[in-house]
Amino acid sequence: MKIAVTYENGEIFQHFGHTENFKVYTIENKKIVSSEIISSNGTAHESLAGMLKSLGIVTIICGGIGGGAKVALTQEGITVYPGATGKADEAINALLDGTLNYNPDVQCSHHNHEHNHEHNCHGGENGCHH
Repeated sequence: MKIAVTYENGEIFQHFGHTENFKVYTIENKKIVSSEIISSNGTAHESLAGMLKSLGIVTIICGGIGGGAKVALTQEGITVYPGATGKADEAINALLDGTLNYNPDVQCSHHNHEHNHEHNCHGGENGCHH
């Protein structure tokens, strides 16, 4: 089984549609057997669902995510754990042992912002609603 995490500098990246990298973990018998960093290659938002599906991803852990991207992932058969924060490796281990802290209702709706503006989808700021 393959699980992906939106990834930046060891942490869960907080805006799914703008992530530049995913850390992809291969899991067997509830243990990590390998991991690698995969570039999004400039793919964004809903289009990422097809890319992840083609890589064999069955689950994604992310921070903020828009409704369209969440629907696209679900339609590809990918389980989504949004609203997660912290270290990517710790999140995977928490998911495997059933203790992942995430928010299934997290929703980002700020796609009309300036692209050089940094923001964090966690905490209900900048148009993100939990």
